[in-house]
Amino acid sequence: MQILPRSLFGRLVLLLLAGLILAQSLSVFILLRDRGQLLYESIRENLIVRTAGIARLLDSLSPAERQKMLPLLASQDLNISLSDQPIAIPQPDQDSVLALELLRSQLQRQLPRDTELRIAIEGPMPEARLPPMHRRHLMGGGRMEGAWAYMHGLHAMARFFHIQVRLRDGTWVRFERGLSEQLFDWPARLLIVLVVLLASVILLSLVGVSSLIRPLRELRQAAEGLGRDIRQPPLPETGPTEVRETARAFNTMQSRLKRYIEDRAGILAAVSHDLKTPLTRIRLRIDLMDDEELRNKTVKDLAEMESMVSATLEFMRSSETGEPNQRMDIMALLESIQQDASEAGGKVNLTEQPIAPYDGKPLALKRCVVNLVENALRYGGQADISVEESRKSLIISICDKGPGIPVESLQRVFDPFFRLESSRAQHTGGTGLGLGIARNIARAHGGDIELHNRSGGGLCARLVLPR
Repeated sequence: MQILPRSLFGRLVLLLLAGLILAQSLSVFILLRDRGQLLYESIRENLIVRTAGIARLLDSLSPAERQKMLPLLASQDLNISLSDQPIAIPQPDQDSVLALELLRSQLQRQLPRDTELRIAIEGPMPEARLPPMHRRHLMGGGRMEGAWAYMHGLHAMARFFHIQVRLRDGTWVRFERGLSEQLFDWPARLLIVLVVLLASVILLSLVGVSSLIRPLRELRQAAEGLGRDIRQPPLPETGPTEVRETARAFNTMQSRLKRYIEDRAGILAAVSHDLKTPLTRIRLRIDLMDDEELRNKTVKDLAEMESMVSATLEFMRSSETGEPNQRMDIMALLESIQQDASEAGGKVNLTEQPIAPYDGKPLALKRCVVNLVENALRYGGQADISVEESRKSLIISICDKGPGIPVESLQRVFDPFFRLESSRAQHTGGTGLGLGIARNIARAHGGDIELHNRSGGGLCARLVLPR
């Protein structure tokens, strides 16, 4: 099962996104943890320290001054009142006893030793409202000690606190404090900022990886085009150092291949020209021979030699034709080949169907198909041509009804001058170069030729050309 993407682009993006998401998740965890700790410290400061401070302040004032000070000390979430007698409070349940004792002990530390306290809580906050970080504190996590963690859990659970403190003159000061549920909500603005930051980094990562992969994509396209046209423009040597060096190496390779092919073409032209002179002299000398039987044999050998030389030169030129690509009608090309073969007495059947135009070298492709058709006519008696196409390829099949080829020789028949003596003997006129020339032309177009034996007898050649 393939888990990782197949492309380098996909793997780089996956690696970057995995690292970014992990980093962002850790950042969110740390921020929320620190926020939770600061929140609970703030609640502690407001609930315990402030309550004790107000009680000490009121204890130092006269009754008249206390009444004047109360409105200044109260706030929206804190109501302060004075009374001569304490107000009855409900008995705490079993789960709240320890928490109330902890809260009482903390307040007692901030007040005179003998100060009388009465504390009650009400309105537990639903746990579903609490973010996971707050639930963790509720269960006793975090860096606080167990008692303080339970105290923070109490703060998180309670919506309303009743705290009554008896002053030195017997007056009771009552604190009624509520905690807003919004204190425990997710920090929406912070999360939005983190999401926007993550989305921005992901977008920049995609753009960055795409720009890094682009030179590789251009190199692949140039390598594919090199097999079709050795004279294509060189790659631009721009970008980072590694990209420039790779492009320079590719351009150097292309230049060397181009010089090699041009040198070989020059040698072929010279050989072709130089061979004509001795062959012409031999032909003239044959005409002067008195022995007619010897003359006929020599003429036959000379014709065979000329045929082999021509076929050899054609084989060597087949992969380096300078013919430009043109948009052609494949069915019209095949119809002309069928007509030429029929006029020469060959039986060629063509299954016609609408085919989109193809960009290629018309003369080279015609030579390729003609070689395959002549091969089918020579050894199979007839040639059946059919065409298939898809979005990515064009397939031309030329099948015959001959004896076929042994499986172990299906690839060897493309080797120069290779013939199967049992079916492709010398008297048939074959030189053993037709299939090799056809494959060179197919590969010059970026395609190939495949051979396979038909189930009912015969051989089928499939010319596969990329779109």
